[in-house]
Amino acid sequence: MARRPIRPIGPIRLRGRRIDYPRRGRSNWRRWTPSWRQVLSVALLGAGALAGLFAAMYASVDIPDENDEARRQGTVYYWADGSQLVSVGTVNRQNVTLADIPDSMEHAVIAAENETFYSDSGVSVKGIARAAVSMVEGGETQGGSTITQQYVKNTYLSQEQSAKRKFKEFFISLKLSNKQSKNAILQGYLNTSWFGRGAYGIQAAAVTYYGVPAKDLDPGRTAMLASLLKGAEQYDPAGGKANHERAVERWKWVLDRQVENGMMTQTERDRYTKFPEPRDTVKPTSLGGQTGYLVDIANKYIKQRSGLTAKDLARGGYRVHTTFEKDKVRELERAVRRVRKHDLDPGKRPQDKYVEVGAASVRPEDGAVVAVYGGADATTRFANNADTSGVPVGSAFKPFVLAAALQNGHGITLDSGYDSAGRLITNTPLAALPTRPPGSGPVPAQIMPETTLRDALVRSANLTFVRLGKDIGLKKVKQLAVASGLHEESLARLDKSFPLGTSTPSAVRMADAYTAFNNDGMRADPYSVTGMTRDGEAVEGFGKPERRRAMDASVANDVRETLGITAWTSLSRDRKLNKLVGEGPMNDLSAGTTDGDDRMRSAWFIGHAKGLTTAVTMFRNKPGTPQLLGMQGVGGDDSERGNVFPLRIWTSYTTGK
Repeated sequence: MARRPIRPIGPIRLRGRRIDYPRRGRSNWRRWTPSWRQVLSVALLGAGALAGLFAAMYASVDIPDENDEARRQGTVYYWADGSQLVSVGTVNRQNVTLADIPDSMEHAVIAAENETFYSDSGVSVKGIARAAVSMVEGGETQGGSTITQQYVKNTYLSQEQSAKRKFKEFFISLKLSNKQSKNAILQGYLNTSWFGRGAYGIQAAAVTYYGVPAKDLDPGRTAMLASLLKGAEQYDPAGGKANHERAVERWKWVLDRQVENGMMTQTERDRYTKFPEPRDTVKPTSLGGQTGYLVDIANKYIKQRSGLTAKDLARGGYRVHTTFEKDKVRELERAVRRVRKHDLDPGKRPQDKYVEVGAASVRPEDGAVVAVYGGADATTRFANNADTSGVPVGSAFKPFVLAAALQNGHGITLDSGYDSAGRLITNTPLAALPTRPPGSGPVPAQIMPETTLRDALVRSANLTFVRLGKDIGLKKVKQLAVASGLHEESLARLDKSFPLGTSTPSAVRMADAYTAFNNDGMRADPYSVTGMTRDGEAVEGFGKPERRRAMDASVANDVRETLGITAWTSLSRDRKLNKLVGEGPMNDLSAGTTDGDDRMRSAWFIGHAKGLTTAVTMFRNKPGTPQLLGMQGVGGDDSERGNVFPLRIWTSYTTGK
């Protein structure tokens, strides 16, 4: 059967009009190549379609009602039992007109954020394109927004990072730029921007950072405040050394940028060479006592798990359910006050001045932080003593050295130890080894007294642990400490003093790390928030942390057994505590502690009893002094460099007496 010949495609018709394609009178590839007229027609048609689509989208997006900041709800924090802990978040803002804002503030903001503000259309096409590419690639949305776009985001839209929100931001910004003057937009932007420290708008920022109204700001101060718009959490000078360095560099850049853009003369710029330090941060009275420290720990955890920022939290409307137990927090605070009142007398002893206490209780089963003591009052001392590193942990670190030896020491047991020649003996009881003959004189400094590892921990024998760390390897000690939950950045350098506790973990982390000894070697990261909602919708990221193995169960149990002896030995040395402890159920008691022979400028006690592991630290810190003060003589000459006081605080907290 003959095949039917293929008929050529006829000319394309569009609404009755003939389009010469494929092109007549052409052969081969020329038949399928459009003419320049056809290319131009298609390009014009496409441009027209895009213009029509753009116009339709522009018309379809309305400028919504402004977000009413004054009606925003506070963020409510709840105790573990569901009762309210505190409500935080009344919006700190007072709108002002441009007449009450110095020109230097306008110049600084425009130079730093959007130098083409007065001439642009209200949007940055490059910024939008960059954000779109980033989102398509799965990355974070990018910056580059104009002042108009930032004002739209602050005033009309949510803070979600999505392509849909960027799309609406673009068209609302275009419309707003056509309907409002640049001065009105700039005024709105300066009244809605987040400057950190709970301050929305330039008026609140001026009062918060410098204690003056916005109209009294000079160019040096306005440049500093403009620097905060890049991110108050990174550029608030009070946020630490790195923050301060970033703030100073950004401040210089903002001033120099104004000179480059003709907004300031070089002569005027040369008048501002000293960075205008803002005043200290002030917390609201609702965050007094321990409340501010509890909120601080909860907020750190929220930012870690959810990705929310301080700015997001300050917008309010969240419901935060914490792990903090009201009775435990209050009892811990009472215990600190009891010991301070009874044992410290700053008026009589200068050594008792500047004494600080930090403490934290963690539930071993799951890592829940049930109580903290961060300091006397969060409104007067902002550093959270319970969750701040920088205080050497001393001999309380030695259990991790012992655990590393038992875990990695190939035959090392609690009955292993060093003979008088400094040799580690793993397979022969020390009692069976030959001893130095009578009359041979004192033991030379380089020769170690015979001791088992069990006795070495109970007696806090420094030389034994220095040698043990060297023999098993300091890296293995560090690995076990990190596996137990200590932050690697809080650990000291690996030198011979490392096993003696030169590291500076927080009280929260020390309490959590010790839970592994009381939980068959298992532990979970400490957590302080069980759930969080906003507008009835759950915020993701708050499942319980997974339990992980830090060490073998047999190792954990051996260390716990030895810490039990350590605890009772420590208690028996303090006559004030013998009767008190004997009256309470302390059958599961175990503890690690610093020793009077420690030369650290701190004292620690980490104890486990009644189902909770609690770390207590004491140190001396004079405001404005970078180094901790010495503990010698605190509370009197017989205080063992203050080491008796964390033990007394822990005992009072545990027994309620």
